[in-house]
Amino acid sequence: MPRIDGRPKVTGQARFAADYPVRGMLHARPVLAMPTHARIERIDVAAALAVPGVVAVLTAADLPIATEGNDRVHEPLARTEILWAGQPVALVVAETSEAAADAALLVHVETTRLEPVVDLERAFAPGAARARLTRSIEETASGSVESQHAAVGGGTEEFTPDEPASDNVAARVGYRRGDVDAVLAASDVVVEGRFTTSWVHQGYLEPQVATAAVDEDGVLHVTSATQGTFHTRWELARLFGRPMAAVRVTGATLGGAFGGKYLIADPLAAAATLVVGRPVRVELTRNEDFRMSNPAPATLLDVRIGASRDGMLRGLQARLLCDAGAFAESSIEGIAAVLTIGPYRWDAHEVTGFGIETNRFGTGAYRAPGATQATFALEQLIDELALRVDIDPAELRRRNLVGADDEMADGTPWGSVGLADCLGRIADHPLYRGRESLPDGEGVGIAAGAWPGSRQAASAICRLEPDGRITVVTGVVDMSGTMTGFAAIAAEGLGLAAEDVSVVAADTASAPRSPFSGGSVVTYSMGRAVERATAVLREKILGYAALALEIDVRDLEIVDAMVRPRGTPERGISLADIGERMAGWSPNHEPLEGHAGSIPPGLAPLTVAHLVHVRVDGESGAVSVLDHVIAQDVGRAINPAIIEGQLHGGATQGLGWALSEAMLFDDSGQLLTGTFLDYALPTADASPRFETLLVEVPSTDGPYGARGIGEGPVCGAAAAVANAVHAATGVRYRSLPMTAPRIWRGMQEARRVDAADQTGLPVAPARPISLTGVRSSSRPRERP
Repeated sequence: MPRIDGRPKVTGQARFAADYPVRGMLHARPVLAMPTHARIERIDVAAALAVPGVVAVLTAADLPIATEGNDRVHEPLARTEILWAGQPVALVVAETSEAAADAALLVHVETTRLEPVVDLERAFAPGAARARLTRSIEETASGSVESQHAAVGGGTEEFTPDEPASDNVAARVGYRRGDVDAVLAASDVVVEGRFTTSWVHQGYLEPQVATAAVDEDGVLHVTSATQGTFHTRWELARLFGRPMAAVRVTGATLGGAFGGKYLIADPLAAAATLVVGRPVRVELTRNEDFRMSNPAPATLLDVRIGASRDGMLRGLQARLLCDAGAFAESSIEGIAAVLTIGPYRWDAHEVTGFGIETNRFGTGAYRAPGATQATFALEQLIDELALRVDIDPAELRRRNLVGADDEMADGTPWGSVGLADCLGRIADHPLYRGRESLPDGEGVGIAAGAWPGSRQAASAICRLEPDGRITVVTGVVDMSGTMTGFAAIAAEGLGLAAEDVSVVAADTASAPRSPFSGGSVVTYSMGRAVERATAVLREKILGYAALALEIDVRDLEIVDAMVRPRGTPERGISLADIGERMAGWSPNHEPLEGHAGSIPPGLAPLTVAHLVHVRVDGESGAVSVLDHVIAQDVGRAINPAIIEGQLHGGATQGLGWALSEAMLFDDSGQLLTGTFLDYALPTADASPRFETLLVEVPSTDGPYGARGIGEGPVCGAAAAVANAVHAATGVRYRSLPMTAPRIWRGMQEARRVDAADQTGLPVAPARPISLTGVRSSSRPRERP
């Protein structure tokens, strides 16, 4: 089914957030902090105000913020303390973008430098310097440590870890069941490792953009590249103390987002227009976007697992340190803790997670937040266990999978998921069966992944138009082709072709309440609302036709845009005829519209299995991914073409995590990778051959059994690459990204160990490396 948004995007007709002309619009340019951590003493704006065309230079004290809070929304400009290099400290508003840019260079910010807190482990240690002086320890401790789901099932206890730590710890979460120390001590095989991941940017092509104006009715109207119009409206109304009806948000066509477009530019544009009284656009440059963004945070994970000789998993113990950056809002430590336990049964487990403030960005979501990091650690250790007990890695995973009645660590039911089928499809694949016959330097690896899914309240409108077509109205921002999915759902319910359905994404003043686009929630929650609204419309259409045809409604059906009696289709009436009768000045029937809402009673977890084939250059360490097979449980494939695109895109992002992507900093905390020239996204010429295998195990509450799609393909992708690299080199890599220099150093270290084993001579000290390769074998080996 062709995407509804395909033609306008391919032909250049689509309008993105920066493409809308606004009469009298001003342009705003942020002034970004240079120090990593500092106290603001004075901001001198005189020289900037003298630039021709400059209307205002705003600081935090100028913004009409009506409520208090320590989150990023409440601090769109730094108040008294700079929390990271790149934090906005002022906003220049001018008649042209050029004047605003020139004036921004003339804003002088006087500061007193403070000790930067940029090392995650040091920030966690007791007695560490504070990353944020303006937040008291009482306020910090009040940060959310509650899980999103009550931990009531499976004997799991949710607790708050009491490990001594610094005042930078903003959140603590823990899950445990049974005596994990005793279980690990009794395990036949135990493997463990320390895993690190870097800050990773979402890599969207369109930078952050928002335009704000106050209309003739006094309503603040924001047009934004946002993932959630109703969420943005609520936050802005709360921030500026305005009634909900006095804030209107329109979601523009998105040029990518992946979890990163939430309230970065919007509060700045809205505050500026409320101050200056004219429309204001905030359109970030690429470098500003990198420095101001809310990327996926760095993590440090210590994980230890044990199993019996027959390959049954016994115990898991883990401690997760998650960089919360400047605002400690993402709660990634809770999600990562649940997913570190994974979709497996354990006799006992204990996982503690900590969110730690540092002088980095405010953290955000990025496609399955916490899942890439958690599966990178867990799935490598699962592979090591399989090698140690000499059991096929796919088989070991399958025999330990959760069942439908099992629960996640936080008490959320897993329900019926198709991971066993996904792993079965991977195990039967010729590439996996032939992995032992690959040439030297090549290897195949697998990994499983899971995402708990999400659910939100949603509502939709479905109506019959005078020409017989159907219009579906929602307030969802289409981030990945979901509008095409809604058309398919409505068409299925009414016996039409999908091209007979139009889908409209309205603004918050006219749309039914809709969820934000993220967490694989849209098809699952919003799709069910569309399905229900379609069913209501169907009943109304059949009811009208029953009156018009004088036939019992139970004897009618809708087929090929016709309402017809069963057995005598020639007596039918077309939807176009019904629509025409409903038009005009004096219709004799209520409008044929279906209104419905939905809140799924439970989640529909996503599960996936990856099979990756790599070649590693022994001379340079460069990794080429040759083949990537993704088997994912989609519940019901509403539109296989869009699903295939989602799987390709998510897997490619997983390859970026694995091999190239990292936001790098110097020792003082300055970002070194602030453009796409420096930040290494995977490119088309390096993409592998993809193969997608769709598994359909229907969810209980999704539309026609469908599950969300988007988060799944990134879960486990980096782990599968790591396992394939190990198969090719014999070396385990514990840090992301696995760049060519790091791969090469790991192989050199392994060769030194092998040489020492053969000669019996001591190994000369090797120079330190940032990512250590640890040789895996059937017996433990000490690192040199």
